[in-house]
Amino acid sequence: MLRLVPFLAILVLVGPVAAGLAGAALPAFGYLPALGGTGFSLDPFRAVFAAPGIWTSIGLSLGVGLASTAIAFVAVILFVAGWQATRVFAVLRQMLSPLLAMPHAAAAFGLAFLIAPSGWLVRLASPWATGITRPPDLLIVNDPLGLAMIAGLVVKEIPFLFLMTLAALPQTDARRLTEVTASFGYGRTAGWIIAVLPRLYPQIRLPIFAVIAFASSVVDVALILGPTTPAPLAVRLVTWMNDPDLAMRFQASAGALVQLATTAGALLVWIAGERLAVRLAGPRLVSGHRHANDGPLRALSAGAMALVVAAVALGILVLAVWSFAGYWRFPDAVPGAITLANWARQVPGVFGPLQTTVVIGIAATVIALALSLGALENEKRRGRAAGSRALMLLYLPLIVPQIAFLFGLQVLFIAAGLDATGAALVLSHLVFVMPYVFLSLADPWRAFDERYATVAKGLGSSPTSIFWRVRLPMLAPAVLTAAAVGFAVSVGQYLPTLLIGAGRWPTVTTEAVALAAGGDRRVIGVYALLQMVLPFLGFAVATLVPLLLFSRRRGLDA
Repeated sequence: MLRLVPFLAILVLVGPVAAGLAGAALPAFGYLPALGGTGFSLDPFRAVFAAPGIWTSIGLSLGVGLASTAIAFVAVILFVAGWQATRVFAVLRQMLSPLLAMPHAAAAFGLAFLIAPSGWLVRLASPWATGITRPPDLLIVNDPLGLAMIAGLVVKEIPFLFLMTLAALPQTDARRLTEVTASFGYGRTAGWIIAVLPRLYPQIRLPIFAVIAFASSVVDVALILGPTTPAPLAVRLVTWMNDPDLAMRFQASAGALVQLATTAGALLVWIAGERLAVRLAGPRLVSGHRHANDGPLRALSAGAMALVVAAVALGILVLAVWSFAGYWRFPDAVPGAITLANWARQVPGVFGPLQTTVVIGIAATVIALALSLGALENEKRRGRAAGSRALMLLYLPLIVPQIAFLFGLQVLFIAAGLDATGAALVLSHLVFVMPYVFLSLADPWRAFDERYATVAKGLGSSPTSIFWRVRLPMLAPAVLTAAAVGFAVSVGQYLPTLLIGAGRWPTVTTEAVALAAGGDRRVIGVYALLQMVLPFLGFAVATLVPLLLFSRRRGLDA
């Protein structure tokens, strides 16, 4: 039975993606008998490319995906290269890690409330420093170049790439290599990039691809911070899919394949950039220049990371302030009154979305945890870890754009009569929760000291008994942390809930994004704050439960 678990996990990861792409491909070529499409045609693609501003939308998706990923990657690499094994590194590591749990939409709202013309940064500097008494007529949020959207994505992707880099560092022998380069007179940053980065990069390549795929097809961040006329391609696809005219489903399906091609194009550009960087860096590496004076570059990289932490922290603070704000005129830095009225008004309406968010998140997380534990335990008993192909399958739902296969999956669920059901919604969340739970749990599970299991086996315990009575209790903190990560991922899912739930399963995330168009900052503050609090509660539970359970067993630590 245990041997079937890895196949079931692969089916959960690959099945919906393959079925969804097939479900999008047929309508994209005009075949959907339920809507009168009984033959194959290229008309849906002609309709996509005839849409006004479509090439601008495609260019925005491509540019935002590449720019945000490149900025986040460079910031992370320069910081790790310049500050690894220092006190500054340890402090910022502790501050960046919790940011991974913050949903993208909440981070985008926080940033919008900070940098908008009537945002908190302008209020804090006005009128005493700027002389401004009215919000300046500047298009900062929803700017046509997507700069605010890029900033919002960078703020969220830096913690993800940073943690992926930290997970890969132990396999690079970084400390010894940097000591060797330092003995040759190389600067800290240059030595790390020359000696460690070539070993590190292949291990974080898939996470980088996942970031590119997400950034080039994201919907919720684009709705909050992105351009509107025209919007990035993914946002336009959602509009077409929700059009009352069902014939637009053909155009939306064709657009989904165009989005898939756009993301594939972004990945190809990145791969070409990798080769170009290697070719350009080669002569530089053998030039003999040591780049010993890298102080300004190190200061810049630490400043960039500190800026990310500050932006998110201030964003959380301003969301909290707005949720309790009474009358708050511009340019006052603080509201004229603090009140609970905003929360009191929203409580009756927020209870349903809150309940749905928690139930769907727990269901998807428990299933993902069971599959991950089964697959990892199967590895232990067979003595063979998953290879690179299995890792590629794990990243498949993260590299294929959500919007490309969720359209098709929605069509298939409608055909099967399963659309807008709780089971379908849990499955759609599970596809995205499963990779994060497995990746969070795999390293600590594989690093478990097998001498404990050997002793238990010598005392007559069966493999099943060792799993339940030795391995699982000793790894409980890692299991609970993985569960908290999975729950946080589920809370942040916007597009699966919107499309597969067909609007009948509102969550705090879908409600918060829907409120973005309204512009009521008090109501948005309430929902965005709830969206942030849920993941943090999950991590609090993951931290406190082991402390309570094992308070008298301090030696129970793998």
